Amino acid sequence: MLGENFVYFFTVQGFFVGIIFGILKSFDAEGLLTYTFFITAFFYLFSHIIIAFYFRTIDARASYFPKNLHEKELDMFVKEINQREKLIDSACKITDFAMKVNAQDKHKSAI
Repeated sequence: MLGENFVYFFTVQGFFVGIIFGILKSFDAEGLLTYTFFITAFFYLFSHIIIAFYFRTIDARASYFPKNLHEKELDMFVKEINQREKLIDSACKITDFAMKVNAQDKHKSAI
């Protein structure tokens, strides 16, 4: 059965369930229409969810995953990150040293 036909079929079932439930639970026309509308809408949305899961599982195919290529790229990224961390650490050390020298110069000029 096509997904579109399943949605139609399930929506019509929801409509009839909504009418039956509305007749049993409501005492006026407004209640009947409200129950029918909400139950039909629930069945409609639920059928779309079912179709989405069905097509997601039916279209899943095995595909080639180039593991070696990804491992090489990840190793390259790790090397680049380590290099950048070393550069940042050296910049922090230079900045800390410059701040100490500057603080000492301010202290000496104050005396």
